Amino acid sequence: MKPSARLQSAIELLDEIIIAARDGGASADNIAKRFFAERRYAGSKDRRAVRDLTWTAIRSFGERPETARAAFVAMADDDEELAALFDGSDYGPAAIGPDEPRADGGLLPEWILPHFSGLVDEAERHALLGRAPLDLRVNALKTSRDAAAAALPDAEILLQSPYALRLSTGQAIENNPVLLDGLVEIQDLGSQLIVDACQAKPDMTVLDLCAGAGGKTLALAGAMSNQGRLVASDTNRARLDQMRPRAIRAGAVNIETRLLNPGKESEMLGDLSGKCDVVLIDAPCSGSGTWRRNPETRWRLDPARLRRVIGEQARLLEIGPEMVASGGHLVYAVCSLIAAEGRGQVAAFLASNPGWSASDAAVPAGRPDGDGVLLTPHHDGCDGFFFARVRKL
Repeated sequence: MKPSARLQSAIELLDEIIIAARDGGASADNIAKRFFAERRYAGSKDRRAVRDLTWTAIRSFGERPETARAAFVAMADDDEELAALFDGSDYGPAAIGPDEPRADGGLLPEWILPHFSGLVDEAERHALLGRAPLDLRVNALKTSRDAAAAALPDAEILLQSPYALRLSTGQAIENNPVLLDGLVEIQDLGSQLIVDACQAKPDMTVLDLCAGAGGKTLALAGAMSNQGRLVASDTNRARLDQMRPRAIRAGAVNIETRLLNPGKESEMLGDLSGKCDVVLIDAPCSGSGTWRRNPETRWRLDPARLRRVIGEQARLLEIGPEMVASGGHLVYAVCSLIAAEGRGQVAAFLASNPGWSASDAAVPAGRPDGDGVLLTPHHDGCDGFFFARVRKL
């Protein structure tokens, strides 16, 4: 493909992503997979170039552009090489007209800026749109970190968490036997630190209330050495079903999955009431801490959606504590940098539940934020998370 044809393909791909973000459709990654599957004539270099152009445009605009062409035309105003590709050739985009509309807006939606934690300064805001590295968690059920690092000579050992490794951005590991054999899992450092904060140990009873596809559940199984009771629950069957093959690959045998009906979680977890040593609530959230991995999701967030997830978080903070035994701990976490989703939720919980107290998460990363810890891309080099550990008296 000629460079101009690559740009035209990027315009077409971005238009599909814009429409999906507007209408609540598929994720950008899934759209891209389908887009390239339908264009098998595009070689690997062409696909990479089209994807890079598209994701550069996504990262460049905090507000959703009306059209992909408006986004690329705006970018072309500051990029002569890009502007030259609007050449009107057979497979390239039409030449830029004198009065063409241009997308505008900063890197982040203006409405959300006042909602961030006070620790999110200008440097942190820019870091939210950077490219993320590839973090790995060594599976303690199968190997040691030293052995895994030896099998991955390009990996950096991260000292903040006992099983964390890092590969640079763009390195491929999907077909590496270290991953295929379950010796490592792809997992951001921040997620690993949240599991560390749970301080799960063998023979405990642990509930991962919003387990999803099980990334943190598998890490908890490793921390528990496959000993004790580990319940992974969720209301989404499709996501929960993804856990079984992952658990088999990881050699995790102490996981019990439980599909919950929304609104009936307490009833369906009744046998665990007051019996759990640790409950992890990895709550649904705005996802604002993961924008460097999924930058188009900031086009999907609006004040109404933020209010909905804040309400759901508060509801989960009524369910999870019921399951904690006296002297046990609850860990609340969100992949968000918005204060109302993090420190605000924990402050409200502690204020209305005098039988609980804040507890030290004991992780060597992040900064105090209210009664919890805030992890941020610029300060900590990982995705953005808030988490707090509280103890039932």
